[in-house]
Amino acid sequence: MGRLSGKIALVTGGASVPGLGSATAIRFAEEGAVVYLTDRDAEGAEKVAADIRASGGQAHALAHDVTSEADWDRVMAAVISGHGRLDVLVNNAGIAVLRMIEDFTTEDWNLQINVNLNSVFYGTKRAVVAMRKVGQGGSIINISSVAGIAGVPACGAYAAAKGGLRIFSKTIAMETAKDKIRVNTVHPGMILTNMQGVALEDNADNYDATLALVPMGYMGEPLDIANMNLFLASDEARYITGAEMVVDGGMMAH
Repeated sequence: MGRLSGKIALVTGGASVPGLGSATAIRFAEEGAVVYLTDRDAEGAEKVAADIRASGGQAHALAHDVTSEADWDRVMAAVISGHGRLDVLVNNAGIAVLRMIEDFTTEDWNLQINVNLNSVFYGTKRAVVAMRKVGQGGSIINISSVAGIAGVPACGAYAAAKGGLRIFSKTIAMETAKDKIRVNTVHPGMILTNMQGVALEDNADNYDATLALVPMGYMGEPLDIANMNLFLASDEARYITGAEMVVDGGMMAH
């Protein structure tokens, strides 16, 4: 207990259960953070926040379309108004539409770039401004994927967004290191979330082949990612920035 005591954290995409955002919000609250969960599904986010409060944690839920800059302004204003600062941002909201290139539409492409990459720019920019204003540093954690490091069939647009997010984060880490603002990426492999379930159902033919790439032989759980996020959010990671943290059961060890 207490690894994030006194810290104010914002986690996007926090409504889905099981999901990386909800698991991260729960772990952050368990370790003493005041957590803001955001999602387009405001009712779902509020349910997660209510569960956190029922367990003794501090959590608030906000409706949030991460592809809307106006929504980002509103959400950030709510956090600053409520607590005067932001210490941790987890850009977690994401979507996966898996198609082979010949089956991809322009709409598929644009949707994933907007949700998985453009939203990270919007959030990171605003978090950097807020953290610099307070002058006490902070941690920005951008959720990428193993598909942002190596080629994965049927992940063209998803991989383009996640790969772009990876290099974007390294660049901003260089720009903000002097401000003690740390920017890192987390690269999950096969994790048992609602989004993963939908993606696999949408592209069932590749399920066995993809799972066979995991040396440990099974999918991870959202808690595995939440614990990595917790480490990066905490002062234990004070000398880590511009890093890519892979949590994948050994997939990238091939």
